[in-house]
Amino acid sequence: MSDTIRSGWFVAQLRPHGLAQAQVHLKRQGFETFSPVLLQSPHNRPNKRSAERPLFPGYLFVNFDPSQTGWTAINSTRGVSRLILNDLRRPRPLAEELIRALQNRCDPDEAYKGEDDLEVGDRVRILTGPFAELVTKIEALPSAERVGVLIDLMGREVRSSLPRARVAKVTE
Repeated sequence: MSDTIRSGWFVAQLRPHGLAQAQVHLKRQGFETFSPVLLQSPHNRPNKRSAERPLFPGYLFVNFDPSQTGWTAINSTRGVSRLILNDLRRPRPLAEELIRALQNRCDPDEAYKGEDDLEVGDRVRILTGPFAELVTKIEALPSAERVGVLIDLMGREVRSSLPRARVAKVTE
């Protein structure tokens, strides 16, 4: 088995507020970058656009071939604090499957779509808390982290917002 390393994805730690600057300068140097973001709907502001928030604040994925010269310039790129490497002489990339799975869950603008792409009207099961195992429908998706549901309490429908991680899509 060959011990040669080919192009792969590595993690760069960013300087404070350095994401945009690092992306611009790394692109100028010919490096491909990937920085998935979460879209957050502004609460109580229907006319405002969704805000973007990095999925991994303070970090950026950079694709390069460590057998080629020039990759060490990443450490001195504006916006980058340092590359996170396990071995400076023979850097090992992240698992391809990890990056591929992340990229498959993002749209072309690198907006993270979530694991199960919940939509308004989907039936979901509440996984934890006082309403565990209750099946209800999604009424709203106020942000990437929360879902709005209607819960039947003693004959009255009550609106509630739950963390996305506490519900699972019902596929029947």
